[in-house]
This record gives sequence, structure tokens and C-alpha cells, in this order.
Amino acid sequence: MGFVSANGLTLHTARSDNHHGETLVFVNSLGSDLRLWAPLLTDSGFAAYRWLLYDKRGHGLSDCPPPPYTIRDHVDDLDGLLQALNIAQAVVLIGISVGGMIAMDFASRQPQRVKALVLLDTFPQIGTTEMWNERIRVLREQGMGHLAPAILSRWFAPSYPKEHPIDYAGYYNMLTRTPVEGYIGTCEAIRDADLTASATRITCPTLIGCGSEDQATPPDLVSRLTDIIPGARYVEIVGAGHLPPIEAPQATAQAIQAFLKEVL
Repeated sequence: MGFVSANGLTLHTARSDNHHGETLVFVNSLGSDLRLWAPLLTDSGFAAYRWLLYDKRGHGLSDCPPPPYTIRDHVDDLDGLLQALNIAQAVVLIGISVGGMIAMDFASRQPQRVKALVLLDTFPQIGTTEMWNERIRVLREQGMGHLAPAILSRWFAPSYPKEHPIDYAGYYNMLTRTPVEGYIGTCEAIRDADLTASATRITCPTLIGCGSEDQATPPDLVSRLTDIIPGARYVEIVGAGHLPPIEAPQATAQAIQAFLKEVL
């Protein structure tokens, strides 16, 4: 782990020791940090790849500039990070939720730099303006602790808190320790984004995945990405909610690795 100066920010990163193979760049969801991917990356199949994790602005140990943010701000941060690390070759972007939106926008703007996309539990437009404004209002007035139970109920399948109470408590801590201003800034970025038109311009091989129990971006929504991104394919992760890398890491890893072996 370490820190990198990119796009005028200090970003917290983690990188693999392997300096060979294709480069996989993982982009986190709203309210999480790079530790989201830890259960997934314990799978030995990822040892053949060079991977990069980072905390996006306003999350984890990265800088938290004042909001508002835009998806383009997050894309510019990612671009700056890759430049700072001298990652000039094409990469595989793996994004979840808002991380998927960031990955989509990056791929549509710089298609020559993306070999393949994996988009988990995401869509070009998520939620409504009214929904995001209400969430922002409650956060400002009552804080993250007030909203955390409702947010976590959309992160995980209903059985997860009972089956994994210690892990559930840990992810509660991850969420509630996210800077409120950083969370709000990214809420505003999601609220104001509609990437439908740009997603139609994505040309690289794309895998769409969604947890079967996802209540935030449900499968019937996420699967429609195959009608927007040319040639995209869809896989459902059975039993997982909005964060399959946590709830179903083995099934998620197998789906990603099978896709990468086929298209790279």
C-alpha cells in the first residue's frame, strides 16, 4: 500500500507484487474503500495479473476535496493515477456501482486505453434526482450513522448480517467512517450523471455482472446494459446483493477470470 499524487490529490493505493501480466484496475462503490476487493483477490487465479486498487476521492485514506464532484472528476483522478504510475498500456477496468460508472465513462472517453471492462451492479443512470437529494439532506442533518442501516440493507442479501455478523459490523464501520463530504460529493456525481449515450460508444469486450439479491441496482436493471453496450454479456451472481466481491467472492472471481481468459 502507498500514496500517489494524481490530479492534484493524494490517493491511497494498493498494488500487487506481480509486475507481469495484464493490468487490472479495480474501482470501488459509494461508501467503500479498496478493502472491498480483498475477499475477491484471495483467489489464486488473480496471481497471474498485475492489479491496482485505490480509494477514490472522498473515500478511505484518499484526499476529500469539498463537493460537488462529477463522474468526470473521478475519471480524471483515475487518468491521473495511471499516468503517475506510468501505466501507459491498455488496462482492464473492473468497477462496481459508481465504480462501474467511472469505468464506463473512462472507456468511452479513452477506448484505446481499455482492453476489457467488467461492470458489476451498475447502470449508466442510477436512482432519481429526488432520491439523491433526499439522501444528501438527511446526511447533512443527521449524519451517516442515521442512514447506515438502510444503506447496508441494500449492500447485502437479507441473510448476510445473520450469517456473517462480525464482517457485517466491519463493513458498517467502513461505511460510517467514510467522510460525509466525500460521500455527498459522490452522491452528487451519481445524481447528475446519465452515461447512456457514451456507453453506446464502448467497443471493448465487456462483462456485466449483478448479484441476484441486489436491491440497489437490481438484476432486471443491470442486465439491460447488454442492450446498451455493444456485444456485452451478462452473468448473475446467485445469492449476492449489491457487493458480490464480498458476499460471493469465489463465484465472482470465477466469472471474471473465465471472461478474461476468453477475451485477452
